[in-house]
Amino acid sequence: MPQDLTSRVMNLETMIEYQEGSVVSRTVIGKKSGTVTLFAFAAGQGLSEHTAPYDALAYILDGSAEIRISGKPFQLEKGEMIIMPANQPHALSAARPFKMLLVMIKSQE
Repeated sequence: MPQDLTSRVMNLETMIEYQEGSVVSRTVIGKKSGTVTLFAFAAGQGLSEHTAPYDALAYILDGSAEIRISGKPFQLEKGEMIIMPANQPHALSAARPFKMLLVMIKSQE
């Protein structure tokens, strides 16, 4: 069960650490209506192409990432975000380490 993080002041960048050769994730909010998840990608790591039934917002907290949506590459730097549309294939890769906040609202409206 995730730790209760309500009513606490926290720094998103320091809530998750890089681990060599790995993708680390930490759920910040996990509800039936949606999730907020932190990720830390080590250099050379990524998520292979997949689809999700809902839009997902990816916000880069540290480093830089390549996010491909329907085969089109997007380079994101710290402080930038992109919305990955529902039902469109997307993939993420780390040429160098990056941290990301992923917000998924489970609604089709």
